[in-house]
This record gives sequence, structure tokens and C-alpha cells, in this order.
Amino acid sequence: MQKVYPMSFDPATLKYSDQGLIPAIAQDHESGEVLMMAWMNAEAVARTLATGKVTYWSRSRQAFWVKGESSGHVQELVDFRVDCDRDCLLVLVRQTGPACHTNRRSCFYTAVRDGAEVELMKPEA
Repeated sequence: MQKVYPMSFDPATLKYSDQGLIPAIAQDHESGEVLMMAWMNAEAVARTLATGKVTYWSRSRQAFWVKGESSGHVQELVDFRVDCDRDCLLVLVRQTGPACHTNRRSCFYTAVRDGAEVELMKPEA
């Protein structure tokens, strides 16, 4: 069992970009599959921790979005991790349905192999 060292957490201690954002990588808590990357600001971090519903900041809409709010493809927070430089987040989630807006399980469905793009997964039905 992993030993933990409790300490208080303040979202203001994270290192945000000049736009006030920090990258957040969503990973399936059971399989370890990387599902997506999106942005959070300090308020999105606080909302995610308070509600257990992963909340991001949409740069295009300039608004908060709770993952799955309109699609039903919810990300339930299982664990919230901060990297060693405090400039990137890892959210371990219980994903309902596809994570990608293209209706694929993961946003990382394209590989580059031998100089060509290869589609690794088709959209879910």
C-alpha cells in the first residue's frame, strides 16, 4: 500500500500559465488509459475537488464546463494529482461513455507510424 503524507492543498499554489490555466490530463483510474487533456483554472480546480465532477475551463467559450454535462459522458473524480513542478495535473476518473467529443473512448486515437497517421479507434456507436 502506498504511504501518504497529508498536507493542506491550496489551488493558488499551482503554477498557472499567463492566461491563468494549467493542463489537466484525464486518465481512466482502472485501465490507466489516457483519455484526454484539457485546461483548468483555479476555480475549475476548486469546483472539481468540491463536487467530484471534473470541471474544465473552455478557452473557446470562456466558460466552465463540467465534463458530460450535456453529453452524459461524465468524468467522476477518483484521485487528483499534482506533478512535481506543480504545473500539470493528473485527474484519475471513472469515465462514463466516450471521453472525446468525436465519440471515441480517448482523444488520443491517432498515432504517427512510419511517417503516416494511423487511426487507432473508430467512434463508438
